Amino acid sequence: MEYNLLKFRRFLHQHPELSGKEAHTAQNIVETLEFFSPSKIITNLGGHGVAAIFKTGTTGPTVLLRAELDALPIEELNDFAYKSREEGISHKCGHDGHMTILVGVAAKLAQNINKLKGRIILLFQPAEETAEGAKKVIEDLEIKGIVPDYVFALHNLPGYPLGQMILRKNVFASASQGFITRFKGKTSHAGHPENGSNPVLAMTALINSLLALPQLHTSFNDSALATIVHAKLGEIAFGTSPAEAEVMATFRTHSDKVMQQLSQRAVEITEGLAATYNLKFIVDWVEKFPATKNNDDCVDILEEVAQKLDIDYIYRSQPFPWSEDFAYFTQKYKGAFFGIGAGEKHPQLHDEFYDFADEITEVCVEIFLEIINKILKV
Repeated sequence: MEYNLLKFRRFLHQHPELSGKEAHTAQNIVETLEFFSPSKIITNLGGHGVAAIFKTGTTGPTVLLRAELDALPIEELNDFAYKSREEGISHKCGHDGHMTILVGVAAKLAQNINKLKGRIILLFQPAEETAEGAKKVIEDLEIKGIVPDYVFALHNLPGYPLGQMILRKNVFASASQGFITRFKGKTSHAGHPENGSNPVLAMTALINSLLALPQLHTSFNDSALATIVHAKLGEIAFGTSPAEAEVMATFRTHSDKVMQQLSQRAVEITEGLAATYNLKFIVDWVEKFPATKNNDDCVDILEEVAQKLDIDYIYRSQPFPWSEDFAYFTQKYKGAFFGIGAGEKHPQLHDEFYDFADEITEVCVEIFLEIINKILKV
């Protein structure tokens, strides 16, 4: 069955939804998948997740392919006809394209299912951007007794030649998590700050200490990064010495072990500063992404697929500094995550002018189909 993937992708682009709010996107996916008669469609996985299951009728492994449903809170600056219709929300990571690729796979599976064994799961996962979706989807799938033997996913990557495969064994993408500290002291008149507990010195000391964490608390061979993303002190009131302060940072590491070490040290520093300046404090951790670790055998499969399809491919020497909640899948199942070049001069991910490179859709469909064929061919 021929299906207009370009039209579908651009429809999704016009109607983006944020993490955890992808109800209409999920419904559009379900209605589209029904054209291709999967054996079963499961909805409400980990929120608004959708899984189309294609059974071959012959015993064999289960292969899961994943795409993401959610968009980002970024205002689109493109002015093409299919630009986002949702104010302040747009598909600036290309998840509209990733969903379209899996729809393309569904269309081709409907024609070739009798040549395969086992089953294929096409998963449209919610809340990737906030690291909330994968864990919940995995829990729901396992409750339903749907456990994959292999898992694969891809991401389009601006800065690389169009259609090039980017591979890496072991860690593909970094661990990351958000750190939030809130200090609470005591207000006083700005003319008598000694009568209160102003958290300004604790706040500034914490910022400097967090920035120094990678240098002072990791070895030369360990890669780590601390980025301050937000800081706030009191309210604008020139007559008041404030009582509250907030600091937010993102930690990134190539190792889950190093992430644990940095996290522990950040809390210890916060505790010490609170005690020094007579403050109460709360620490929260958000958007926790483990390192995305690839299985060597599955990366070998990807290399063989690239060779079979005559696709240019490279191995990246270092993990990417960004994170992926597909990490939760590769923690539990045999699998691999890989990149596809979106063009060397293409706007970067999360850029206001970014748009998915439609030219790579068909090659990505072929890659996924060849992965399936390699594992499930009768």
